[in-house]
Amino acid sequence: MKFLLDQGTPRSMVVLLRQEGFDAVHTGEIDMARAEDAEILRRAETEGRVVVTLDADFHALLALSEAKHPSVIRIRIEGLRAREFAGLLRAVIAQCQPDLEAGAMVSVQEHQIRIRRLPIC
Repeated sequence: MKFLLDQGTPRSMVVLLRQEGFDAVHTGEIDMARAEDAEILRRAETEGRVVVTLDADFHALLALSEAKHPSVIRIRIEGLRAREFAGLLRAVIAQCQPDLEAGAMVSVQEHQIRIRRLPIC
């Protein structure tokens, strides 16, 4: 599974994910630190990546566009350090991988993971 981490996520998390064999890039390392959310979604779709973000706008854009891809994981827990964030992401992947591969919006709270398959009509 390939990931595109949005600006609000810890940049050092990319290193941890790569060490575990994931193909991960951060918007800050591909000159997209100031990119619009729609542009980030297009890049993720083109490259077959799952967007990982703290930003609710990605889910809204997917719902409004009725898109089938890319999948987006929105983490709704603040203050996570890179290692905690990476561990949480691994748990989400373990639970949601088939949905993420098919196209889904995943919202992660402290004690709950919600999954909505795309497109949202």
